[in-house]
Amino acid sequence: MAKVQPLPAAATPSPSSCSSSEERQIRQTYTVWMKSLVFNGNGCTVYTADGSVAFRVDNYGCKGGREVFFMDRGGNALIRIRRKGFGMFRRWEVCRCAHGAGEEEATPWFSMRQADKGGAAVMMHGGAGTCFRVDGCCARKSEYRVISGGAGGAVVAAVERKKTPAGVVLGEDVQTLKVGPEVDHLLVLGLVVVRGLMNRSL
Repeated sequence: MAKVQPLPAAATPSPSSCSSSEERQIRQTYTVWMKSLVFNGNGCTVYTADGSVAFRVDNYGCKGGREVFFMDRGGNALIRIRRKGFGMFRRWEVCRCAHGAGEEEATPWFSMRQADKGGAAVMMHGGAGTCFRVDGCCARKSEYRVISGGAGGAVVAAVERKKTPAGVVLGEDVQTLKVGPEVDHLLVLGLVVVRGLMNRSL
């Protein structure tokens, strides 16, 4: 599988990174490349800190397609994402997929819709569990945060443009995702994919 060069563990965070209190809670870092591994395909590829492919999305339709699947490196579907509604009623519905199960057995998980100031609101299925919001301006598509709960909630993940060890900022399609230990990483990755679909980045 393809690999990307990981950053050194001691790399200094950029000024746009999380605060020091948020940094202490970060436990895992991913590189998200807004590019499919399939030639001429749309999608994204998620790499672990050691540069190995961990997850991928291969969207064979147009950017912002109505249905995409988030897969592991072996091509097994983990999450199904569908776009529903139009205009101000548009939302993205996300289901968890069981290995080897049919489409009808996918388990509803959460929905996500655009909110004020370029952010997005996340509601868990049936209203159960913690709700989240994605806090970020559309003008800076590659820099945003995932926050649990309502106003004053904790930052559980942060996305920013990736930097090389020499401090060179890479393109907007190469991002660093930092995820805290107190949140389901698959949930955060699903939010990142939906965010990309909202902005037609994949």
